[in-house]
Amino acid sequence: MDSSGIETRLTGELPPDLGASAQRAVYRTVQEALTNARKHAPGATATVELWQHGPDVGVTVTNSAPARPSLALPGSQQGLIGLRERAEILHGTLESGPTTEGGYRVSLCIPLTANGD
Repeated sequence: MDSSGIETRLTGELPPDLGASAQRAVYRTVQEALTNARKHAPGATATVELWQHGPDVGVTVTNSAPARPSLALPGSQQGLIGLRERAEILHGTLESGPTTEGGYRVSLCIPLTANGD
């Protein structure tokens, strides 16, 4: 279990020379995705996959369907909007949406050379 209170599995790794702005974008994406899972999918588990495909790096956070009913907490979508803006500044993309299994997925893809410092 991580500090978000969600059973989380971490897979993959990022290159050691990843720039500070890209590192912050990955960190912030994981933080927001796990916070949202905790709020909107009680009892869900999550997988954080760090990856590199050719010239791109990123993270995909997928949570399972909730294990119990969630509270009707308002979602402003501001966190995801901010993540999309951060990705665009780094010439990348952020995709998010429900999975066919009833969970939710957030995926950040940025160029390895991303440097918004």
